[in-house]
Amino acid sequence: MQASLNLKWMLTLTKHLPKRRIPGLSPTQMQNYGRHKQLHTMGEGRQLSSCAAETLSNNVYTPRRAVLYVPGSDERKLQKITGLDVDCAVMDCEDGVAANRKEEARNTIKKALDELDFGRTECVVRVNSVDSGLMEEDLKVIFRAESMPQTIMLPKVNRPQEIHQFIETLRESLKGRKLNNKIQLITFVESAIGLINLTEIFRTTTELSSSEGFFDLAGVVFGSDDFCADIGATRTADASELTYARQKIVTCAKAFRLQAIDLVYINYKDLEGLEKQSIDGANMGFTGKQVIHPGQIPVVQKAFSPSPDRVEWATELIQAFSQHTHSGKGAFTFRGAMIDMPLVLQARNIVQLAEAVKS
Repeated sequence: MQASLNLKWMLTLTKHLPKRRIPGLSPTQMQNYGRHKQLHTMGEGRQLSSCAAETLSNNVYTPRRAVLYVPGSDERKLQKITGLDVDCAVMDCEDGVAANRKEEARNTIKKALDELDFGRTECVVRVNSVDSGLMEEDLKVIFRAESMPQTIMLPKVNRPQEIHQFIETLRESLKGRKLNNKIQLITFVESAIGLINLTEIFRTTTELSSSEGFFDLAGVVFGSDDFCADIGATRTADASELTYARQKIVTCAKAFRLQAIDLVYINYKDLEGLEKQSIDGANMGFTGKQVIHPGQIPVVQKAFSPSPDRVEWATELIQAFSQHTHSGKGAFTFRGAMIDMPLVLQARNIVQLAEAVKS
């Protein structure tokens, strides 16, 4: 069978496999996978009714292989997003914007939301941290735009209490707004205490997502520069000083079925080094990587994409599994290897990622 086997047909075939969450999709998103979009208007109360929460649809798996930051105060750079073919473009209110240009950044981002056609690129806004005192105004201005961002990034999350404060502000900012899909939330780990508290932060956020009904926790980003500064580490070319942090972030993220976005490769002209670090991150389990220059996008997106050979292996394995399942046989061999369920599930994830990237 050729690698060109229809992937959508293969996705249909995988429905016969045992149910399993897809990395990067919350349990609620899995339940709503493929559900027809429905319109909901947020009320003035503290939370949505359970019925309303059920009818509010969610996006299917969103690839975030390359996550590009664009300063919100630079209108020229924001306008270039539409021609970059990047998975995820982050219009930044935080580190990429000088303190005296925060207000300008908010208003420029609001204008971009209403005027730009982002195409397949996920439209994301990174607000300032809860502790900065700027987050409330960021959200207030951003959600005055007629076209809302798909995703909000919240940096420098150190404790679960910050999530409560953020969600309260987000709820207030969304009053009276119509949502086609839940807002996606991506948090950042940028300190030692944030890393220590990561499991509790995820637990608190997923519980709030379930009770509030208007947002989903989608992933986590590793803010390596601030983390290094916090622990007093020296950055090295191979990032060996960050091995423990990277492994813990991936492990915690996957335990909650979240996407994990790896560190920035600062030397943006060194594409060979970028490729090596990207492949290392993908092998560790990260689903994407932060980029700071458009020239990094193709290298990173390729590194976090399944190769044609891998897609061919996955589609043929799924077909072989289906044939053996329908015949009533148990374990079987495929290309000389004994196949067990984890390999079948891995194959399904590869096919689904390939389909998401293709569309």
